[in-house]
Amino acid sequence: MMEKYQKVISAVILAAGLMVLGLCIKSGIDNFTNKDRRVTVKGLSERIVDADKATWTLTVEKSGDELNSLYASLNSDVATIQTFLEENGVEGKATVKTSTINVNDNLSNAWGEDKPRYHYTTSRSVYVTSPNTQFINKLRCNTDELLDMGVILESDYAEYEYTQFQQLKPEMMAEAIANAEKTASQFAENSHSTINKIVEAGQGEFSIDDADEPYKKKVRVVSTITYSLKD
Repeated sequence: MMEKYQKVISAVILAAGLMVLGLCIKSGIDNFTNKDRRVTVKGLSERIVDADKATWTLTVEKSGDELNSLYASLNSDVATIQTFLEENGVEGKATVKTSTINVNDNLSNAWGEDKPRYHYTTSRSVYVTSPNTQFINKLRCNTDELLDMGVILESDYAEYEYTQFQQLKPEMMAEAIANAEKTASQFAENSHSTINKIVEAGQGEFSIDDADEPYKKKVRVVSTITYSLKD
């Protein structure tokens, strides 16, 4: 009787072992089948934002043979530019700074027989910096007033920047990843499977480019993510 009982127990253990082994083999086959099934997708996030810093550079240039008269003429033009800015409401909206006078000795840089017309070329710049980028953009449209005031600008250049990028970065990364997951899910649905987990992820590089308006910026990131698939 005891021997028969032991045979039954052995048979049950053997059956259970075979069942577990079968499940392990099936799991192994499934894993082997699915381990190379993956999809790589890209997720985009894009924002159009207002630049939050503008630096406007206005430069005047004078050429001649007498430095004292050139200095006086440059300083007069700079004073006129400052008056123009004050009359257009720059106080309280922007900071205004002026550079030192830059002097180039044309004769010392001349080569050969061709000599320059003037001994010296001098220049000086006025820098207008403001977080109110639209104000600067509108103000630049009024520079014809400077011509009426007798000032000819050698250059008139404004640089618009977006400095709050780090605050926007986490939100845009989350959106890029969510968009990548949507694309992967759609692909998986079309192939009669589901996405499993992230195998590889590349954050991607952020870019900040000019938008349609000078004071607008386009912030963009594309993340590349690889998901594994399962049935």
